[in-house]
Amino acid sequence: MSYGSPNPYGQPQDPQQGQPGYGYPQQGQPGYGAPQTPPGVPPQQGYGYPQQPGYPQGGQPGYGYPQQPGYGAQPPYANWGQRFLGTLVDMLVFAVPYAIVIVGGDNGALVAIGAIALIGLAIWQLIQEGRTGQTVGKKALGIRLVREIDGQPLGVGMAFVRRLAHFLDGLPCYLGYLWPAWDAKKQTFADKVCSSIVIRTS
Repeated sequence: MSYGSPNPYGQPQDPQQGQPGYGYPQQGQPGYGAPQTPPGVPPQQGYGYPQQPGYPQGGQPGYGYPQQPGYGAQPPYANWGQRFLGTLVDMLVFAVPYAIVIVGGDNGALVAIGAIALIGLAIWQLIQEGRTGQTVGKKALGIRLVREIDGQPLGVGMAFVRRLAHFLDGLPCYLGYLWPAWDAKKQTFADKVCSSIVIRTS
């Protein structure tokens, strides 16, 4: 080695030559400052690597975890008969305050009581459907209204929008209300517009 040599340590400084130089890690070895992995422990992905989707442990996706292309472990769709009977139960629940309004006739106080009961019951049913996915009728039939994308309740606001969207079901001779009888996802037209589905809970 001569004094003043540009490479006093005898190691190439060109990283493209495949030999270790100062500051260049050897092949197959971690660089300076890289975390070491103890023997027998599988290597872990470094910080900043993209992580896998949040599936449950065991690698099996549950309902609400995206698959290709749908969802895993999703409860079965409620059929048309279950949906119809659930609606019928809800109508019977409203029948009591409605009857009070009809029977009240000229009795203003009785009519007001019945009207207030109708409005209050309608608001309560809407809140329950938005927060839990179940009205009295849906709960009695063991079915639930949820978002198609993740299986969660719609929320009160979207549940109200879905109620308004039911006018689409009644336009062509009430065809939308019959659509779940043969639709693959058992959806009405309002369900398709709001991306909602009705599933069985029991």
